[in-house]
Amino acid sequence: MDIQITTKKSEGVERLLEVSVPADAVRDAEERTAKRYASQVRLPGFRPGKAPTAVVKRRFKDAIRQQVLETLVQEAFKEVMDREQFKVASQPHVHDLKFDEGQPLTFELHVEVRPEITLSRLEGFRLTRPSAEVTEEQLEEQLTQIREQRANWAPTEDKPMSGDMVTVELATADENGEIPEGKEYRLVLGEGQAIPGIEELVMELNPGQTVERPVRWPDDFPDESQRGATKPVRVTLKETKRKELPPLDDAFAREVGDFDSLDALRARVREDMEQHATRDADASVRQQLLDQIADANPFEVPPSWVSQTIGAYLEGYGIPQEQREMFAEQFRPIAERQVRRDLIVDSIAEREKLAATEGDIDDRIAEMAQQRGADPAQLYAQFQKAGRLKEIEHGLTEEKVFAWLLERNTVD
Repeated sequence: MDIQITTKKSEGVERLLEVSVPADAVRDAEERTAKRYASQVRLPGFRPGKAPTAVVKRRFKDAIRQQVLETLVQEAFKEVMDREQFKVASQPHVHDLKFDEGQPLTFELHVEVRPEITLSRLEGFRLTRPSAEVTEEQLEEQLTQIREQRANWAPTEDKPMSGDMVTVELATADENGEIPEGKEYRLVLGEGQAIPGIEELVMELNPGQTVERPVRWPDDFPDESQRGATKPVRVTLKETKRKELPPLDDAFAREVGDFDSLDALRARVREDMEQHATRDADASVRQQLLDQIADANPFEVPPSWVSQTIGAYLEGYGIPQEQREMFAEQFRPIAERQVRRDLIVDSIAEREKLAATEGDIDDRIAEMAQQRGADPAQLYAQFQKAGRLKEIEHGLTEEKVFAWLLERNTVD
């Protein structure tokens, strides 16, 4: 089709084209469509398929115009793609469409294209590996967390403090300033389950006591209508319970798991922490490396890919609808960084032929099966059914890419 294409934007990953279909091509399309209608429709007074084209054009004018519009836009779009040879990153969009009778059909086509990634510099970077050493203080903190998970809640007559579990009867004044009958709540103080002003009232009481006093709601309270409001509140403290941590001894170690002694538990906890610290250190080195590569080899990323990444996180984290716009705005730089990271890894894997093979996947699943005491074929089938083979393939490819990169760069 003889269309005119005028480029209005050609930099980066976005293309904006003005497309014009000549008026005579529009008329020809209208004639063809009208004849097709005439051969198919039934009109009173005419035999099937024998109604004059002029009558059909008047009778089905809007339907014919709509069909012509859809056909010409599709044909023009195909012609643009054939001529420009775009490697599109997402579905193109049509804007500012004009389709006036007797005039050319014109529209703007917005296209996102895949970025051209050259990666001219991949060597000579210096990276700092964080320490994976686990200190005694960190070990003790972890053991304390384990003890807290197995702590008992014991009643106390003391005034409650942060970390205590309290049972309270709480009532807030209504619009008329009257305080109704209270409702019972169970709270752990200091965990944000009640606003600070109410927690302060609770911590003034001994079990069995009641206090009534105005409380100011925080300025960042989720319900905007309540922010900064001051209302009378009545609180009765019914019960206070405090955590009692179990002794850190051999008996505790045996209760936690298959450990003969506290020393054995300490050794396992330290080993787990060191493995976690090693993984964190590896991730830090990889991220430093990718950030430096991205800085040395700048390129744009398609905005639609960033939006898709944000959308996946919105769904994955279950972000409420009213918070999505704020989350998307805050998360956008992280999503863009993630897209750029994936593009760098994929480009290196393609260029250096480092993509994971079927054999690599089989070997990894066999290794996992051995660790789990499972049958490799059954485990493979489980991953296949769950749609996770692609995830394993991507992980293996990343490992190959980073191994290749780390041979060519310095880690301190």
